[in-house]
Amino acid sequence: MSFFFRMASRLRPSTSEEVVRSIKDSFLALHTRTHAKALEEVEKNISSLRLLISGDGEVEPNQEQVLQITLEICNEDVISLFVQNLPSLGWTVRKDLVHCWCILLRQKVDERYCCVQYIENHMELLDFLVGCYKNLDIALNCGNMLRECIKYPTLAKYILESGSFELFFEYVELPNFDIASDALNTFKDLLTKHETVVAEFLASHYDQFFELYSRLLSSTNYVTRRQAMKFLSEFLLEAPNSQIMKRYIVEVRFLNIMINLLKDSSKNIRICAFHVFKVFVANPNKPRCIIEALLDNRRELLKLLHNLPTSKGDDEVEEEKDLIIQQIQKLA
Repeated sequence: MSFFFRMASRLRPSTSEEVVRSIKDSFLALHTRTHAKALEEVEKNISSLRLLISGDGEVEPNQEQVLQITLEICNEDVISLFVQNLPSLGWTVRKDLVHCWCILLRQKVDERYCCVQYIENHMELLDFLVGCYKNLDIALNCGNMLRECIKYPTLAKYILESGSFELFFEYVELPNFDIASDALNTFKDLLTKHETVVAEFLASHYDQFFELYSRLLSSTNYVTRRQAMKFLSEFLLEAPNSQIMKRYIVEVRFLNIMINLLKDSSKNIRICAFHVFKVFVANPNKPRCIIEALLDNRRELLKLLHNLPTSKGDDEVEEEKDLIIQQIQKLA
């Protein structure tokens, strides 16, 4: 750290209350003073905050001060100001703010994550962040902030059960590839981070969720179709989701989707579809409607399976394919 930086740091507010008050005042001034001057003040304060709570690579932060600042930020409603003013900030200060956000949410004060608790009492902040995927300038920043929130089960549960969650089915098909990919990563985190929360959500929103998800599997957008099929094949076959899988594989509407995806022009989609399709066939308790659907499509299915592209040396898929072919041939 340079001599000049040390000198400058001595001139900054010394107490946590003063640090946070300075940040709060600069945010409030965005709507009352000359915008350029106010933005400059916010940028300076957020840059200072980043140094105080994460250090500069040479000097480690004072952990006691970090906790004090965290508590004061919650007490002064600065968390809300961070979120609500994000669209007004420039690229550099947004980057610093996201960095601070992730550190602040992880701080435990008196055995509680006080920033997480603050958000629990102001859940509209999560709705705001989800809605920000529509803003090209801040979508990726909000995605990072959301994924930090989703690490905590109460916040993930709120998003899943809110009306905002359905927006992700639109976001993953946005024409901007980077934003669509980021939204998909957030979507995946929502469905994989907390097993109990997700199981409860899918149990109570099963039809609604899979109706929306089926649209992604039938999307005309190749990237959407491929990513949706890949995630579904991974998600359903995970042990924690066995009850959801058992429910999924007894429904003809979903079997028909898999059959259609076995015809896809993409090798990757066909392979992923096979991994879900094989569970329909291998299920020892297939209902009559599934057996009849397999029989009605038997000739076409056998042809599709014989022509299923597999990678050289992928003996496991070849063995599974042969077993599924045999089971379809034995159906009566």
